Amino acid sequence: MLCAIAVFAPAARADNPIVQTIYTADPAPLVYNGRVYLYTGHDEDNSTYFTMKEWRVWSSADMVNWTDHGSPLNLASFSWAGANAWAGQAIYRNGKFYWYVPMTVRATGQMGIGVAVSTSPTGPFTDAIGHPLVSNGQIDPTVFVDDDGQAYLYWGNPDLWYVRLNADMTSYSGSPTKIPLTTAGFGTRTGDANRPTLFEEGPWVYKRNGLYYVVFAAKCCSEFIAYSTATGPTGPWTYRGTVMPTQGSSFTNHPGVIDFNGGSYFFYHNGALPGGGGYTRSVAVEKFGYNADGTIPTITMTSTGAPQIGTLNPYVRQEAETIAWESGVETEPASEGGMNVGYIDNGDYLKVKGVAFGGGATSFSARVASAASGGAIELRLGSATGTLIGTCTVPGTGGWQTWTTVTCPVSGATGTQDLYLRFTGGGGSLFNVNWWQFTGSAAATDAITNGSAENGVTGWRVFGAGTLTSTTSVAHGGAGSLAITGRTASWNGIAQDVTSRLANGKTYAASAWVRSQSGTPQARATLAITAGGSTSYVSLTPATTVNSAGWTQLTGTAAVSWSGTLTSATFYVETASGTDGYYLDDVSLP
Repeated sequence: MLCAIAVFAPAARADNPIVQTIYTADPAPLVYNGRVYLYTGHDEDNSTYFTMKEWRVWSSADMVNWTDHGSPLNLASFSWAGANAWAGQAIYRNGKFYWYVPMTVRATGQMGIGVAVSTSPTGPFTDAIGHPLVSNGQIDPTVFVDDDGQAYLYWGNPDLWYVRLNADMTSYSGSPTKIPLTTAGFGTRTGDANRPTLFEEGPWVYKRNGLYYVVFAAKCCSEFIAYSTATGPTGPWTYRGTVMPTQGSSFTNHPGVIDFNGGSYFFYHNGALPGGGGYTRSVAVEKFGYNADGTIPTITMTSTGAPQIGTLNPYVRQEAETIAWESGVETEPASEGGMNVGYIDNGDYLKVKGVAFGGGATSFSARVASAASGGAIELRLGSATGTLIGTCTVPGTGGWQTWTTVTCPVSGATGTQDLYLRFTGGGGSLFNVNWWQFTGSAAATDAITNGSAENGVTGWRVFGAGTLTSTTSVAHGGAGSLAITGRTASWNGIAQDVTSRLANGKTYAASAWVRSQSGTPQARATLAITAGGSTSYVSLTPATTVNSAGWTQLTGTAAVSWSGTLTSATFYVETASGTDGYYLDDVSLP
């Protein structure tokens, strides 16, 4: 059993760090099929050194509600490893996920980098080759695949190394090469004759608009985050300055940078949670925008974190371990699969941000288990002491993994609200929660958020390339619609992630109205569903008529079914050919 991190937060506090149930470090985000998967290390409670035995995975579609997928990889996964499950990074290629992680090689006592593989972003992962991929005593791998298909692995502390990976991602060509650490390339360090440049550790390499970036932990100690750029993947590098100054209560930091859903995000770690510090760290995130010349602005740690993308649908099953903020609880593997929330005491709570109740919820159900006498789940809006909309009684079930479903009526849940599940009862651990779900009117259960487009671009994003805006100059219904320009391929279009809103086996009667910006649209709406490692596509066909204002209705039934774990579902509008811009309005997927 883990020791709980007690967090007593005022109702108005923000949601950074993004994980509060355990200490996390060394964030490595990966964008895949409309979600961000976050791979982290795990600082053990009460650590007085970098005591780390496993790696963890989290994911989010909205950047604020993060789902705990547990630990699909640990030191025991590698027969040749000793200690130190330190900073790694995962990447997707060839239908598989490759996770590069450093640890001590038992036979030599020096650090080496292994590679684990899975067909799912959440694992389980297994050792791909049975021995270290590289081992020269240095750490912190980052992996990058260039536009020409050549993959590179970089790593290092105190040096910076790279090697060209083969297409199989588990072997390499040539020999590991040391990148020259010049002051022109990596800045000037003062006060340490043995290390003349600022480069310390934790490189993160990526490419944007033809420019290569290496973001890294600089100086020591305490570290700050700096970066350099180059016109090629191996340099020569030019030092560009500070990304995140020295701050926070951890003397280390570690960067991760992604673009997601039209925004750019910077992940890092600090020691902001109770009991936090240099060996008990916590992952956090900030949204940022590049300067016009591609330089990165200075980013400051906040307790606010990134803004929410879209909303969360309460009318489909939501895992209890999908959390924006919590107080007092922990997570653990559930006997029914996945994870559950447990170690719940009286007064503990979960916060789920931006829940779209729409026209109103009528009841609430939760999957619960208790080896004690149970307790109650209070459903509150706005804060842990906010408006009470319902209370579900949880009985004793005879075991912590002996599950039953409880249901209670709900009143007053409308619109978009922050939802708090507050747990009450007697002393000690009360019960576990595996998942929850609301029911409501038909109008409240549309899988599409902001289908009327009356709330601007809220809930919507670009699939592929293009610029998404809200316009009041053209509308099918109401005051406005969505517009997309700058499409570079026919499959690019306006999209919405509906992963958490689909029910397996349900048939949806879908509708969307489209108007071309340069003539009659040859558009189609597509639902792309990825589960069990494969993707299926359900397309709607245009109606036979175009109304007097030039709007075409796309209609059809989408019979949704999948086997295995559903990892993503995206609704998007594309064209049969061409890249014309178009308008979109009045979308429904009830």
